[in-house]
Amino acid sequence: MQKQREHWSSHLGFILVAAGSAIGLGILWKFPYVTGENGGGLFFLVYIACTLLIGIPVFIGELVIGRRAQRGAVGAFAHLSHNNTFWKSVGWLGVLSSFFIMSYYSVLAGWGMNYVLMSLSHFWKGKSLEEIRDTFDVLASAGDITLFWHFAFTALTVAVVYPGIRHGIEYWSRFMTSGLFIILVGLTAYSLTLPGMVEGVKFFLQPDFSKLTAAGILQALGLSFFTLSLGQGIMITYGSYMRPHDDIPKTGLIVGSMTIVIAFMMGLMIFPIIFTFNFPPAAGPGLVFKTLPVLFSQLPGSLLISTVFFILFVFTALTSAIALVEVVVANFIDLFGWTRKKAALIVGAACFLFGIPSALSVSGPLFSKWNSIYGKTFFTTIDDLTTDWLLPVTGFLTALYIGWFLERDKAFEEYSAGSSMNYLFKPWLFFMRWVAPTAVFLIILNKSGVIQIDHLFDNFKGMFETEGQT
Repeated sequence: MQKQREHWSSHLGFILVAAGSAIGLGILWKFPYVTGENGGGLFFLVYIACTLLIGIPVFIGELVIGRRAQRGAVGAFAHLSHNNTFWKSVGWLGVLSSFFIMSYYSVLAGWGMNYVLMSLSHFWKGKSLEEIRDTFDVLASAGDITLFWHFAFTALTVAVVYPGIRHGIEYWSRFMTSGLFIILVGLTAYSLTLPGMVEGVKFFLQPDFSKLTAAGILQALGLSFFTLSLGQGIMITYGSYMRPHDDIPKTGLIVGSMTIVIAFMMGLMIFPIIFTFNFPPAAGPGLVFKTLPVLFSQLPGSLLISTVFFILFVFTALTSAIALVEVVVANFIDLFGWTRKKAALIVGAACFLFGIPSALSVSGPLFSKWNSIYGKTFFTTIDDLTTDWLLPVTGFLTALYIGWFLERDKAFEEYSAGSSMNYLFKPWLFFMRWVAPTAVFLIILNKSGVIQIDHLFDNFKGMFETEGQT
């Protein structure tokens, strides 16, 4: 007999937990630089459309699977597919994705913890702008320091997961998600007083259709999946802790909308700062650790602003990290009958050990020839493997299963339980059957080089323009 599953204490508590997972470093670290690289305003609009039309339906679908099965990702697919080996493997792909992401996520978050301490120490004092930028390179190449913070963040994450759902994850997520909002509102309000406000807001919100590319559209869709924690088994696992009559469609709309609002606030916070000092908005992945500290050092109240920002960074990382660890922990509890404490400690140790090559990927004591062989560091290799391949493939197969293989009466029963949005079931099912799988499959084909989506898109535009001229 299956052990009675623990549930969230309230619907609000679950919303804060789910929002905390979704509003992670995907929003704080990835969203600003990807938006900058894709020209700002139009990319943001496409990101909103992808979130509303594809991301939220898949989010709802994962909650449906989790609550219906009352199990983690592997057990959920096994239970609902009558132990079909192929669909069980989809659950394992989600678990593997979460494990891989956590292994390098903790390195990234550990750097954020280090920058909190550096900010309190006023590390930029007496340094040139170039020296401030180079500080991150020094940190990344300091293997011992990076390992220390990697361990510290992993231990902190395990400490939250260890006590359980209500007394660990939900309890701390309430504080951290609320604190995240408060800090972000304060920083955004400050950024909107800067001289570069008008230019920064214009770049972020004014669409420039000349910068529209098909690859950019697919990148916006991928970012939507990343920021909503989809294809990682997270929402299936969190859905399994939902109470029987919590409103799943409403929850999906609330969390998806919160993610869009946070992304909007991040843009309003970051781009006015960038344009105030005439920095390029397409600063790449180094935006948070290289560009922003330079900008913070030039602002009044730099110590406070920098410290608060990196505390925000750590908060967002932690709310996502506990979800990543919980996915693996929950599956080991379900499948092997482990106690939560045993599972949390073993999974935490495994994440730390597997993350060591990522932590040392710049300093080079391990896998010194990795960069020469693969053309990128171990850290970047694992990041690319998960975001470019594991997440899209898992997301595609999950959408395919929900739309075509999950029994329709079971899907409707779970979708409608406690919900007043039953009338949206058929449109939701249509998006799960046709729109979401097709869109994600295009990402996979484009990444694999089977199609060159930008080339096809340019040809289509050229034909359209030719017809218009005749």
